[in-house]
Amino acid sequence: MTLDIRTIGIVGAGQMGSGIAHVAALSGLDVVLHDISEERVNSGLATVNGNLKRQVTKGVITQAQSEEALGRIKAAPNPEGLGNCDLVIEAATENEAVKVKIYSGVCPHLKPEAILATNTSSISITRLAAATDRPERFIGIHFMNPVPVMQLVEVIRGIATEDETFEASKAFIHKLDRQVAVAEDFPAFIVNRILLPMINEAIYTLYEGVGTVESIDMAMRLGANHPMGPLQLADFIGLDTCLSIMQVLHEGLADSKYRPCPLLVKYVEAGWLGRKVKRGFYDYRGEKPVATR
Repeated sequence: MTLDIRTIGIVGAGQMGSGIAHVAALSGLDVVLHDISEERVNSGLATVNGNLKRQVTKGVITQAQSEEALGRIKAAPNPEGLGNCDLVIEAATENEAVKVKIYSGVCPHLKPEAILATNTSSISITRLAAATDRPERFIGIHFMNPVPVMQLVEVIRGIATEDETFEASKAFIHKLDRQVAVAEDFPAFIVNRILLPMINEAIYTLYEGVGTVESIDMAMRLGANHPMGPLQLADFIGLDTCLSIMQVLHEGLADSKYRPCPLLVKYVEAGWLGRKVKRGFYDYRGEKPVATR
C-alpha cells in the first residue's frame, strides 16, 4: 500500500519553501511550516498571503479558496512540530552541510513511516540520504521556481530509496496537479544539468566581451524565443545558487566544460547575488532594472 500523504512539513520558509506551502495548501493538504526563527516563518506566511492575493486579483482562485489555503498552513516554532507529518520537505539553501545539519535536528522527531525529502537542485540524493536515519524513505523532490507558476517537479531516487517512497512521492506531486519528471541521481539532475551550463556560458560571453548584459539577454529572448534572458534568469535564481550548482557539476563530473565563469565567482564574492539583494547583472534599486555591465 502506498502511503497516503495528507500532512506535509516544510523546513525552510524562504522563496521555495513558501511556494511549496502555497501549492500544497491550495491542493487541500495540511501544511506545517518550520524555520530557524519565528520571524522567518512569519515572512514566509506573508509571502504566501501576498501570492494568494495576487491569484485572487487575477481570477485564478477565489477569495474563499485563498482563505481556506491560508487556514491549512500552521507555523512550527521547533522541529517537534513536524512529528505528525507524513512527508517533510527540506527546502533550505543549496549547501550540503546546512542540509545535513537540518536532518540531524529533524529526524528524531519524525514518525518512523514519514518520508523525508529534499528540494535540492543539484546535490547527490544518495549522499544526503546516508546522513539520515531513513535512507530508504528519503527522496529528492525538486520543485521549479516560482513554485506556484511552474508545472514541473523532478523526482530523484537515491540508491536506497524504496519503491513505496517513490510511488508515494509521485502520488503527492499529482495531488498538486503538477507533472513528474523522473531523473537519475547524477549531479544537477535534468533541468539544471542543461540550464545552468547555458547560463554559465552566457556569463562567459559577457566576461569575454562578446556582448553586453542587455544584448546577450535580448539575443536569447528574441533569437531563441526564451521568455527571459539568461543573465536576467541568473539574477532571479540567485547568483550564489548558480555558482553552487556549477561547482557541483564541475566537481561531480570532472569535466572542464562545467568550470564556473570567473565573473560569476567575482559577483558572488562581491555579494551581488541578484534580485534578492537588488544587485546582480542588473541593478534593481531604481524604478526599473539597469544593467551593471
